[in-house]
Amino acid sequence: MKIIAIPVTENNQIEDHFGKCEFYEIYTISEENEIIATKILESNQGCGCKSNIAQVLAEHGVTTMLAGGIGQGAINVLNKFNIEVIRGCSGNTKEIVTNFLKGEILDNGITCSHTHEEDHQCSH
Repeated sequence: MKIIAIPVTENNQIEDHFGKCEFYEIYTISEENEIIATKILESNQGCGCKSNIAQVLAEHGVTTMLAGGIGQGAINVLNKFNIEVIRGCSGNTKEIVTNFLKGEILDNGITCSHTHEEDHQCSH
């Protein structure tokens, strides 16, 4: 069994930037690569790399994060909790998970490096 998290918007689309999402959808995947459960986890607001979200996701058993844009700091923190990050995802979250399970979604290798509020950089 594996558990996948996705940062989402209120209309079930992937959030363009990991650190700005309001909540995560967490998918439990069976050994047969089928979605067997979904739950919502509210997000603490703030940059993903400076929040405790990686620890919280790890406590929920998350091993994979399917993300849109995400900074290197957040990737580093997620990786410390043994959460693999797949960047460059977009669209409807259930479709993303389904396509990921089919092997159709791969990491695009692009890390966010734009400036946020208070001169915080994603790429630290």
